[in-house]
Amino acid sequence: ICILIHVLYPRNSTGWFCGIGENKDRPNVFYFDILKCATTVNVMAAALDGFQCPTTQLCVEECPNNFWAVKLTDYSKTAKEVFNQSLCVPSLDLATTELVSASLSFSSPLFSLRHLAFSHLAFVFIRDIVNSFNIREIGIRIFEDFTTHLCGPLSLWVIVLPVCFFIVGIWHCYWEYSNYKANSATISEIGFTTNFEVYLQVQETWLAFLIIISVAEAIILLTVIFLRKRILIAIALIQEASKAISYMMSSLLYPLFTAVLLLVCVAYWGVTALYLATSGGPVYKVVALNSSQGDCMSINGTVDCEPTTFNPSEYSHCPSASCIFIKYNDEGLLQRNLFNLQIYNVVAFLWCANFVIALGQCTLAGAFASYYWAFNKPNDIPMFPVSAGFMRSLRYHVGSLAFGALILTLVQVVRILLEYIDHKTRSAQNACARFLMCCLKCCFWCLEKFIKFLNRNAYIMIAIYGKNFCVSAKNAFMLLMRNVIRVVVLDKVTDLLLFFGKLLVVGGVGVLSFFFFSGRILLPGNTFRSETLNYYWMPIIVVVIGTYLIAHGFFSVYNMCVDTLFLCFLEDLERNDGSMGKPYFMSKNLMKILNKSNKRPK
Repeated sequence: ICILIHVLYPRNSTGWFCGIGENKDRPNVFYFDILKCATTVNVMAAALDGFQCPTTQLCVEECPNNFWAVKLTDYSKTAKEVFNQSLCVPSLDLATTELVSASLSFSSPLFSLRHLAFSHLAFVFIRDIVNSFNIREIGIRIFEDFTTHLCGPLSLWVIVLPVCFFIVGIWHCYWEYSNYKANSATISEIGFTTNFEVYLQVQETWLAFLIIISVAEAIILLTVIFLRKRILIAIALIQEASKAISYMMSSLLYPLFTAVLLLVCVAYWGVTALYLATSGGPVYKVVALNSSQGDCMSINGTVDCEPTTFNPSEYSHCPSASCIFIKYNDEGLLQRNLFNLQIYNVVAFLWCANFVIALGQCTLAGAFASYYWAFNKPNDIPMFPVSAGFMRSLRYHVGSLAFGALILTLVQVVRILLEYIDHKTRSAQNACARFLMCCLKCCFWCLEKFIKFLNRNAYIMIAIYGKNFCVSAKNAFMLLMRNVIRVVVLDKVTDLLLFFGKLLVVGGVGVLSFFFFSGRILLPGNTFRSETLNYYWMPIIVVVIGTYLIAHGFFSVYNMCVDTLFLCFLEDLERNDGSMGKPYFMSKNLMKILNKSNKRPK
């Protein structure tokens, strides 16, 4: 019950709970300056600080919804005559000038009220009538159209557009160079200047641009010419990934399940960290709110007190003396080991989150691998491949997934500790220490990226062969190194396609939301009119961020499918030769590309 009270009911600055006891009619918490709560983005530092917001907090009945300023005529009045007493520190009786100068309640005469409150979520149930449609057939046909008419041309445009862009750039640089050469504008006439726009008016600058762009264009053309077969294979794999997803549409919904599990991990970490931070009893001290008033110099915040029995008359020499909540008790066995417990909690959170992501990758890899290794597609594809992949991962591969997640977690913990040390010692660092810290953070960032790449491919091999993590990671790494050129080409082409796909989705929704919230698209009613919104760009930012997260989740399935089919394709080439005894399992599209080559591609 105590834990639930700490989690469900907020406290004010004196340590009293809001919504129960004497504050039963005041369930909400009013923060004088909510921006002070966002002092750091470091997870460990926030947990070690006990989640205490360094601003005055009061229990209030309802949220303030208006703004006002202290007028010049109000400076001669008392605080009770000017301010709403339900939003001020209790038993505060000062002049307005003293209140403003001491900044007891507000940061400046012109201030805004910020408020945090919890509200109930409303759930709306929508019933769709789809019994008369065959959803699977419709989805397969839609994805087949997408694969035939969009993926192939889009992949080619990703290659053609940079070539055309550089051609236009070469022409423009040559045109500018010719004009300035005709005018005899040279860099020797200018010399050195800090106005860089001047350098754009000389022929040497455009000649340098012309040479650089021409070299880049030559590199791109040579790459396309000599790697054309591998680029065609990459395009074919991307098209094959669309077909695979069309036969298992439920894979597009799996990111939602992963998101729910991640929310559970975040909730567990938050509740545990909050319980640890509030494990000790509240400590109250006698503090002078305004040391310049009366004889308050003797009150230095070292005397303990109880807010229920505190008598201000005992400190008549200091009218602003109050019993204020300072912190939670840090004495005792649990409190002395609070730092270590918070570290364990962060490690557990990262481990659980990485395990959930690994479980999703292994599940999707198993589903898409079952598609590739089906000899007669789609007849040999097993029923419910995503569910089957999920059950296999839970039954046979939990240990391997947990081990891979642990390796990644250890690296992430080191990065968090480096950020924490850098945050605590930034003011005392010299140039050499800052350089060393920057190098360490960069090295561990690269190490984390490499381990994520290795783990991802190891999980694919685990889903295919069912071997342990170490063997799968070794086999995946050696397989990729034997086909390093294909890996680079496929990775870059896929990244460009997914980037343009996300850009298309996010940009389209962002443009529509701009026209919607700015009032350019008129709808019945005045709810979303621009004149009724204080800042119409804020909902646009929220919509764009939400769209990006959703698009990232769905495109991550596509990316996982491409990576899985690629490893299966490499395994197929090394294990089989296309004969009757060892036929290829690849699709007809990939088979055509291989048959066009006179020899087996390397």
